[in-house]
Amino acid sequence: MKEDARRKREEMIKRTKQFAVEIIRLYSSLPGTTVSRVLGGQVMRSGTSVGAHYREACRAKSRADFISKIEGALQELDETTYWLELLREVYVERSEQLQQLVAEANELIAIFVTVTRIVKAGAVAR
Repeated sequence: MKEDARRKREEMIKRTKQFAVEIIRLYSSLPGTTVSRVLGGQVMRSGTSVGAHYREACRAKSRADFISKIEGALQELDETTYWLELLREVYVERSEQLQQLVAEANELIAIFVTVTRIVKAGAVAR
């Protein structure tokens, strides 16, 4: 693997892990209400699995396996943004914190969509 690609992969591993950490911090700071626990539990599951999907993609056995794992991460990111948007509407006072997480999720989505398109285009070009 080229050094630039290795560096980018390591940066994404760190970035997706940091995203999970921020999701965990959010969940830990929510009030102990039933609504908080239900919505928070959903965002915890989907938000913390993004990094796991990405790590799996880094160890994919084929292009198709790589694409499948990245697309799994994309599904989790999309679901995470949904739960974050609901939390933002319920907890208006946390709007800024939640908006930052939504923004990061959207940036990760854009990156993974681009990666998927590039890999798919490379598969077609062969």
